[in-house]
Amino acid sequence: MILVVMGVSGAGKSTLGRALSEALGCSFIDADDHHPPQNIAKMRRGEPLTDADRGPWLDRLHGLLREQDTAGKDRVLACSALKDSYRTRLTAGLRDVRFVLLVGTPAQLRQRLAARRDHFMPPALLQSQIEALSVPEDAIEVPITLPTAAQVALVQDALTGDEQPPDA
Repeated sequence: MILVVMGVSGAGKSTLGRALSEALGCSFIDADDHHPPQNIAKMRRGEPLTDADRGPWLDRLHGLLREQDTAGKDRVLACSALKDSYRTRLTAGLRDVRFVLLVGTPAQLRQRLAARRDHFMPPALLQSQIEALSVPEDAIEVPITLPTAAQVALVQDALTGDEQPPDA
């Protein structure tokens, strides 16, 4: 299975992705580590990425996922994956793919971004991400207000069919 932990900047994708990879005993990829330098520079300047900017990045991530998928290994990817077209490009031809969407209010997300240090994604770009986000129909939705351990438990329960409503 490939699990894509998705959402807008500041939602906690990397934190949850790492915790899920540990809990599930599989490898982890942080999509932020694979942005080309020109994308990072553009975001640092406060400029939203275009679809053309994201294309090579998504293709690189797809290649990394395909390697694991071909080997029959599970993997967790933390990636914004905001649009249907991005998710399609990212997961084309791959076996069992599930999406985990971190959800929170714009105010909660702004507060998290304001507290974050040393990241290339400035808070000013949050609104453009919120506007670009299309929610996958079958995503496992996880509130950002839950502690990481509770988020992991919620996802694990959803994957095994034992979903319980979260206490946010």
